[in-house]
Amino acid sequence: MGADRHGGLHGWDFEGFHSGGDTELWKRLGSHVVTIPGNDGAEVSGTRFTVWAPNAREVRLVGEFNGWNADAHPMELIPGSGVWGLFVPGVGAGAVYKYKIHGADGRWVDKADPMARFAQGIPDTASIVWESSYQWGDDAWLAKRAASHPHAEPMSIYEVHLGGWRPGKTYRELADELVEYVTWQGYTHVEFLPLAQHPYAPSWGYQVTGYYAPMSNFGTPDEFRLLVDRLHQAGIGVIMDWVPGHFPKDDWALGRFDGTALYEHSDPRQGEQPDWGTYVFNFGRNEVKSFLVSNALYWIKEFHIDGLRVDAVASMLYLDYSRGDDWVPNAYGGRENLEAVDFLRYVNKHLYEREPGCMIIAEESTSWPGVTKPVHHGGLGFGFKWNMGWMNDTLSYLREEPINRQYHHNKMTFAMMYAFSENFVLPISHDEVVHGKGSMINKIPGDDWQKFATLRAYYSFMWSFPGKQLVFMGNEFGQRKEFDEHAGLEWWVSELWGHRGLQLLFRRLNELYREHPTLWELDSDPQGFRWINADDAGGNVFTFLRFDEQGNALACAVNFSPVPRSDYLVGLPHSGRWAEVLNTDAEEFHGSGQWGNQGEVQAHQVPTHGFEHSAEITVPPLAAVWLTWDRSSVVEGDAGLQ
Repeated sequence: MGADRHGGLHGWDFEGFHSGGDTELWKRLGSHVVTIPGNDGAEVSGTRFTVWAPNAREVRLVGEFNGWNADAHPMELIPGSGVWGLFVPGVGAGAVYKYKIHGADGRWVDKADPMARFAQGIPDTASIVWESSYQWGDDAWLAKRAASHPHAEPMSIYEVHLGGWRPGKTYRELADELVEYVTWQGYTHVEFLPLAQHPYAPSWGYQVTGYYAPMSNFGTPDEFRLLVDRLHQAGIGVIMDWVPGHFPKDDWALGRFDGTALYEHSDPRQGEQPDWGTYVFNFGRNEVKSFLVSNALYWIKEFHIDGLRVDAVASMLYLDYSRGDDWVPNAYGGRENLEAVDFLRYVNKHLYEREPGCMIIAEESTSWPGVTKPVHHGGLGFGFKWNMGWMNDTLSYLREEPINRQYHHNKMTFAMMYAFSENFVLPISHDEVVHGKGSMINKIPGDDWQKFATLRAYYSFMWSFPGKQLVFMGNEFGQRKEFDEHAGLEWWVSELWGHRGLQLLFRRLNELYREHPTLWELDSDPQGFRWINADDAGGNVFTFLRFDEQGNALACAVNFSPVPRSDYLVGLPHSGRWAEVLNTDAEEFHGSGQWGNQGEVQAHQVPTHGFEHSAEITVPPLAAVWLTWDRSSVVEGDAGLQ
């Protein structure tokens, strides 16, 4: 009983792949278990293998099923496609394989499948035939996502290095433990550092070798689906880091795939990233565009990922990024990578059209204009951008002794000069607690009481500032050491004084954040924020208001001085009762419990700070206070002021 050696591929049209328009490439290339008609009419089951290697002299399929015999399964070039194909009867899911490629450079190299949907775990590097049988249970979540408006909804993100959260845990175990913890803490989303297959653990997933394969050291692709599904069923969104800017030089992976620079630029001034010792994708090559756009859609469609955080966007946008004088200008003599710009616009536009409610987030560290403007308005088309300026400025302020902070006051207020120019995420990410930067708690001067109090005040400032929030795991309980992916988090300290109080504060911040639309509904609208007093540098105090669409107000006062501020006058938009819903100096958060407002303050018609009403409040030392307006307490005739 014979069968077509290519599993019917001769009739396939690869025009979309070659034009850059194939956005579901995983359905055509790679390994797929199929059943096809045999020569005698009977059906034949096996696996169809296809790989793009247009400049290869020969391609052979090797694997456990043929004893890694390079002569057993030669592949054939499908005319006019650059794609090599072969159908192997009797080979099914779980088969381990590679492509042995005789490249244009004359070398024979065993290559992993660029389109493999499963791979061997570290240190092995072969690909595995995979077919999913997972039955999803998150239909309600997906329907809600499709109707969502992320800019006007709460988003507090818990950033997770999956291998270091609790080392040794599998996707299946984390589907219980991580979901339980994130639910208890109250975050709306988790963000996973890259979970595409990568062989070098210290890269944290940022050097990808298998763009279509979930990291196999934690389990199978369907077990990863289980983790995502369980998060969704618990009401938690899932964001994953995506790395389309560069890839490692491992011989067995994408680099020089068919003996030529196939996925990367051939000119090292364009095709290599000196900072990381990696190759850079050739964004102008249509097949590479198909590969990458399909990959972005693949994670959203096949794994129900809600958002992609695109790593190192600046390295893609600028031709001279980290290259000194050794770079190639664009066609107009400029430093902008026009091909990368076109690619980013293409992928963003396509994903937002195909998957309503998804989020594409840029880690972009420069002042490139319009990162989050729609493509049809001349922007790059991202949904959100990490606010690296806010992060750098505020951390610089925290490092100062309190007595010196008055001279750096503008570092905490400057972000409001551009806060609504993009849709921002405020990140305190993994990058801030590694490589000699020290943990968050050790950035802050003073004794432990001052360190923890300052952190509580800072995170409260962050949670009440316009923009969404992201915090790296371990920061929520004040891990003292720099993060070490091998050792994992120091969970034992979360039971100690100070650490536990901080962890409980995060839980309360997330609870209040979800409850109060004032903190997120108008994040991207200047009407959602107003300073009360941005200029009290001598007092190290910042006071401001957040509003929702209905005009409800929440007043925030943050004191970065060790001196309590009693009878502190603040202007307010309405008279009546303002309830104290947060005091970070409370005993439950391991504060002193000595300073506060006994649960509320009364605002009277005494004009201050440009408002017609005001109240005297107490702001504890190194602490934050949030006050919410009780609309029902307004005196007759008070229309308020916003």
